[in-house]
Amino acid sequence: MKQTPAPGLGTPLQYLKGVGPRRAEQLSRKGLATVEDALFFVPLRHEDRTRLTPLRALQPGQAATCSGTIVGLSPPPPGRSRAPFSVLLRDASGYATASWFGGGYLARVLERGQRLVLHGKIARYKGAIVIQQPDYEIVETGEDDRLHTGRLVPVYSTTEGLPQRALRSLMWRIVDAFTRDVPEVLPDAVRARRRLVGLGPALRDAHFPETDAALGAARHRLAFDDFLLLQLGLAILRSRATRARGIAMNPRGELVRRLRASLPYTLTGAQERVWEEIRRDMAAPSPMHRLLQGDVGSGKTIVAALAVLTAVEAGYQAAVMAPTEILAEQHCMTFRQLLEPLGVPVTLLTSSLASRERAARRAALAAGEVPCVVGTHALVQEGVEFRRLGLAVVDEQHRFGVAQRARLKGKGDNPHLLVMTATPIPRTLALTLYGDLDVSVIDELPPGRRPIVTVARTEAKRREIYTFLRGEIAAGRQAYVVYPLVEESEALDLKAATDMAKHLAEDVFPDLTVGLLHGRLGFDEKDAIMRRFKAGEIHILASTTVIEVGIDVPNASVMLVEHAERFGLSQLHQLRGRVGRGPWKSYCVLLAGGRLTEEARRRIDAMTAANDGFRIAEVDLELRGPGEFFGTRQSGLPEFRTADLLRDARILEEARVEAQAIVAADPELRGPAHRALRAGLLARWRGKLALASAG
Repeated sequence: MKQTPAPGLGTPLQYLKGVGPRRAEQLSRKGLATVEDALFFVPLRHEDRTRLTPLRALQPGQAATCSGTIVGLSPPPPGRSRAPFSVLLRDASGYATASWFGGGYLARVLERGQRLVLHGKIARYKGAIVIQQPDYEIVETGEDDRLHTGRLVPVYSTTEGLPQRALRSLMWRIVDAFTRDVPEVLPDAVRARRRLVGLGPALRDAHFPETDAALGAARHRLAFDDFLLLQLGLAILRSRATRARGIAMNPRGELVRRLRASLPYTLTGAQERVWEEIRRDMAAPSPMHRLLQGDVGSGKTIVAALAVLTAVEAGYQAAVMAPTEILAEQHCMTFRQLLEPLGVPVTLLTSSLASRERAARRAALAAGEVPCVVGTHALVQEGVEFRRLGLAVVDEQHRFGVAQRARLKGKGDNPHLLVMTATPIPRTLALTLYGDLDVSVIDELPPGRRPIVTVARTEAKRREIYTFLRGEIAAGRQAYVVYPLVEESEALDLKAATDMAKHLAEDVFPDLTVGLLHGRLGFDEKDAIMRRFKAGEIHILASTTVIEVGIDVPNASVMLVEHAERFGLSQLHQLRGRVGRGPWKSYCVLLAGGRLTEEARRRIDAMTAANDGFRIAEVDLELRGPGEFFGTRQSGLPEFRTADLLRDARILEEARVEAQAIVAADPELRGPAHRALRAGLLARWRGKLALASAG
């Protein structure tokens, strides 16, 4: 009788014993369709259930895993839905309480006499020990009990209708049956050099380790693979770019000389160094791929303007792409002020232009009549053509996908690419998101920029804050008052900002001029208001976050942020960067309303503690996690299955070194030792960029 082969890694989970259509549908909500998906669905954490903390030994302020039998249940009193659902637990050592807010449904799930295993933060409330909002599991004795107690027990991310125990039992069966069939992807030499365990054993130990050491080795191996496949993709893109023929631009530099002569200041040492790196790149025969990082106010725009002038003088067009219409408009104003006196016209292209005007500007671009265009992603749409695109500048790159970057480059014949960001990026993230770029950093602020005094205040201090504002204005300064604008409540927020501006103008500062700026105003209206503010005709500019980036008014010395708790950390840092641009002492006042969440409190504390954008970025990264921080989900990069950019920075460096060595020796992974890697790479980068053209 012919034996049927063991089902492979591509087997749909629905066809495994004990799964069926309903459970398969629940698993698909977690992105799990095949055996391979399940094997790489690693647990959120492991609980050491060989050493459960006795209830009597629980310490406030710590997280702990413990176990106890339910001896009492206290649902919230009727009509008090905000009160917690509490359970009294007992073990051999004593008693403790577990409590859940919004836990009314637990009355249908929990009952006296059940034994629970719980994991959560311990606190003291009215003298009693309380386990707050714990993860819990009902312990039932059965034949697979060894999976759920007395070992390092995996805890998975679950979904409704898929209890932890059922998922764990299924994962045990899959891991037990299939890890032997997982093919190795790493070349032997890499595994030996980096002392990595095999892929099959790593997957087994990532789910059901016998020891902490086995779990650590498994995580290390899986994180290394994640990073290696990412870094290989980036290294291949980079190696292709350096092999590509680009446009060597080496004009006499007359336009650059004239712009520099017209500036009322000299460039900082850091700006000079970075400009020299860019100038050298643009003169080389292969296309520039450079990331320009610099904190708020460090002077990136002027360096970008020098690059634009170099391209224009060499006979090419330059395109500057920004993530929002407001930022594109602000860049357009700035570039016009810098370039048009030199006879270099600048035009704006966004999707909100009237269709006839947009068509006219597109035609001028295609005919080569426009040397410099500033726009949003409208620049990369179908139908936008350039006669001779020689330089693409992408600002606030983290808001664009890698694919958009590639599309803009595709509008020319291997143009130079300069990517800019004012969101300082910790090195590990820069290597991840921009591994295909060279990195320049403007790490010096212009002379005279002083640290900005940042304070947090509550509503009770509003009158004092207004008195302080009046004092600054009496001394000849100006102020911003900024209101949040959240898309879901844009109409309400806009009304709040408009009402508040009216209140400031009529009731608080009737003797001063208050201006209002928001995103619904047309380009010309915004431009007129900003020009009046810059000229000192407006004392207080009330605004939504449209002024987050790109506005430079040296005389403004106070930034008052209303509802500071509603802003993200990088947004707060950007807003603060609008002041402190002149020789006077400047202030940022964060006015927060109501009770703050733990995260909002940490954001505001970080702002008052640090002026340095890199430190702010690190806190932001810790608070939000890398995926949120960069929207990497939209960035066009493969997602990590196991790796954590914060925890695994050292492994990322190792993987990068290996990836560069592999690509230097075998640029398209054609050699026999790299076949499995190549297949893994194409699977992971499927549909991302032009990497598939490696296949």
